[in-house]
Amino acid sequence: MLNPLTNDFVEKLSAMLPDKALRLATPADVEEPRGRYIGLGTHVATPSTVEEVSKIITACNAARIGVIPFGGGTGLVGGQVAPQGPLPLILSLERMTQIRATYPQENVLIAEAGAILANVQSAAQAVDRLFPLSLASEGSCRIGGNLATNAGGLNVLRYGNTRDLCLGLEVVLPSGQIWNGLTRLRKDNTGFDLRNLMIGSEGALGVITAAALKLYPRPAENGTGVFVVEDPTAALALLNLAQTIAPSEVSAFELIHKTGLEFLSEKLPDVRQPFENKPEWMVLIDLGTARGRDPDALLERLFEEGHAAGLISDGAIAQNEAQRRQFWEVRERIPQANKAIGSIVSHDVSLPLGSIAAFVTEGLARLAKLGDMRVNCFGHLGDGNLHFNAFPARGRDRHEYDAIRDDIQRCVHDLVSEMGGSISAEHGIGRLKAKDLAHYGDPGKLAAMRAIKTALDPNGIMNPGAVIGSLNV
Repeated sequence: MLNPLTNDFVEKLSAMLPDKALRLATPADVEEPRGRYIGLGTHVATPSTVEEVSKIITACNAARIGVIPFGGGTGLVGGQVAPQGPLPLILSLERMTQIRATYPQENVLIAEAGAILANVQSAAQAVDRLFPLSLASEGSCRIGGNLATNAGGLNVLRYGNTRDLCLGLEVVLPSGQIWNGLTRLRKDNTGFDLRNLMIGSEGALGVITAAALKLYPRPAENGTGVFVVEDPTAALALLNLAQTIAPSEVSAFELIHKTGLEFLSEKLPDVRQPFENKPEWMVLIDLGTARGRDPDALLERLFEEGHAAGLISDGAIAQNEAQRRQFWEVRERIPQANKAIGSIVSHDVSLPLGSIAAFVTEGLARLAKLGDMRVNCFGHLGDGNLHFNAFPARGRDRHEYDAIRDDIQRCVHDLVSEMGGSISAEHGIGRLKAKDLAHYGDPGKLAAMRAIKTALDPNGIMNPGAVIGSLNV
């Protein structure tokens, strides 16, 4: 059983740490972006070194006080807030923001976990390299949180999830011991893969304090196009055609539904949209090419062959960088418009690519039987990740649907499970989906997860209630 944080413990912790390593919590430390959870927390530890993190975790483990690791606070499944249980200590790495080293010849960058993602991208650009992880929240999310949730984003199709962009980690384990796994090696076959165990563990197995990240050569040229397609089936066929024409150069392939465009017009009318008449479906394609390969020519060929095959009815190719940014702004600001509308429930799911079209058709039909609502379906088609979000009908408030909110989520997740998909593609489990994981998860996997949690964190201090929820010790 965990004990609550007390004033006596805070005083002892304060005496162990330098000035500024402990502060009072603010509303931003205990609220998550969608307003679903208000967490507990009166004090925030803000260490500046891995040794200070170790002291904090060691003390909390000895006193059996829960620790809530906190990154940029942008998580969407409640992993960074604890709304119930004994009062925990919040641990923020906001002062551990250094880029410790860059090795451009090795395509490696070492960053502390509190580094803002956009700053990691800039540090890579400063040595003429690319760190390809790109998220809507990149101006405020932190690389430690990206790793802890195995974040996805816009470029997974070409470069992979955050897991695929990491070579090594520095981690403070629940006992307070430091694991110095900050290797730059591309091959290391010396036993269990602790790096991949920690990535995606959402702070339930330890605190990531630094990471060795993979960099890539920057594309010589970039090209972006938006093409109107009839439906997701045509979009998937177009993706296959794009990967045939430009096999290793498709960086992103985004599916956008008319509902998302309507939300932009309703809430963010300053966002310039590419088509006067909003299409039912469109895709946004981004290419990054090597020197001597013209991305615009490749996109023109894709349009011509796609149109001839009946896959594309209209399209536009960005003529300059400003127009390219305009096209991307449409996709990147859809979540902002969604938030302004106010969702009933959001879904971050993944499916086998061949099942996406059937999922969309069946999902819309099943939700229609539950009530009058709008569904905004959009996402990263190239890696099978859809955001299938339910919103109130025009003129209604999301709280009018509170009685059927759980039914909507169960409806969507049941269908995902039936089709062999995942109820969490890139946002993680957190607290929001802990019960869903217990319901849909494979029993063998859940048993192994509980055994790992018990072995590494026998006192259950690390992010209690997150990920495995009621299975937590």
